[in-house]
Amino acid sequence: MTSNMMKALAKTKPKEGLWMVNAPLPEIGSEDVLIRVHKTGICGTDIHIWDWDEWASNTVPLGLITGHEFSGEIVEIGRKVTELKVGQYCSGEGHLVGTESRQSRAGKFHLDPGTRGIGVNEQGAFANYLKLPAFNVIPLPENIPQEIGAILDPLGNAVHTALSFDLLGEDVLITGAGPIGIMAAAVARYAGARHIVITDVNPARLKLAEHVVPSVRSVDITQEDLHDVTHELGLREGFDIGLEMSGNQKAFDQMVDMLVMGGKIALLGIPPGLSPVRWSNIVFKAITIKGVYGREMFETWYKMIAMLENGLDVSRVITHRFHVDDFKEGFEAMKSGQSGKVVLDWQERHA
Repeated sequence: MTSNMMKALAKTKPKEGLWMVNAPLPEIGSEDVLIRVHKTGICGTDIHIWDWDEWASNTVPLGLITGHEFSGEIVEIGRKVTELKVGQYCSGEGHLVGTESRQSRAGKFHLDPGTRGIGVNEQGAFANYLKLPAFNVIPLPENIPQEIGAILDPLGNAVHTALSFDLLGEDVLITGAGPIGIMAAAVARYAGARHIVITDVNPARLKLAEHVVPSVRSVDITQEDLHDVTHELGLREGFDIGLEMSGNQKAFDQMVDMLVMGGKIALLGIPPGLSPVRWSNIVFKAITIKGVYGREMFETWYKMIAMLENGLDVSRVITHRFHVDDFKEGFEAMKSGQSGKVVLDWQERHA
């Protein structure tokens, strides 16, 4: 890397993979900051881009630097930036919003229809340096480790989903034991849920859920019947809250079946294509469904940082760590379905 160039992972070819490139150092504007990236997390979105599936090929421009989960240090600030300083430890909200929509003008920034994402529409965080609007920067306390700072984006998804409804004393069903589903289980436990059940068909992911949240009841739905589990737990009427993280139609249908009358569902998982829904079951059970996208800007960040500083522990959801020079191994681990979160280290390798 020269003084005006940096190392970055970019989508340079319309096929599977990412490629390490030398890219120009970003030039910041008057309201931006330049962040030296320390660590990044690999997201499911990054896997779609790596695979170059239909969504990615229709969305991501070739030449884009990908990645949006990161932690780092501010090394330069724009002339109009007054609330941040060089040397500050930070992460950042990867959704870039405008100020003209009704939602933004009402302060509901996460609902801005013109949202653009770093690493998807704009140059991202898989690089030595990232340009980010100061508005999007999240200063972090020094007692939050860098690798946790690098997974605050997906943790924010888990927090936003889990805290959609009051969890205190409630019985919670989580469908999908991926890293976000597992972190949602940890948040539900922290927030005072009574029984927490998480389902999947991947034994490794279910074992990880038990490792991260020892009090969770994991269920391999190919081996156990959820009705038997509710009987075991003494849930005569079913679960109060459902957190759907899998994007699987059968899991959603099962969740509707297992909820109490008047139950509530927070829906983060995205089913592929069209999904038939028996709406009469939802109507007759008076179920409330909330779609969840990203994080609430910036209330979710406030809450998750407060929880991390006061006992929430999601560190064990990180199962693989690689230097960025070994990024291919990192993506292989993530694509295997046998990992939790995978973190890449962008700092200079020590001999």
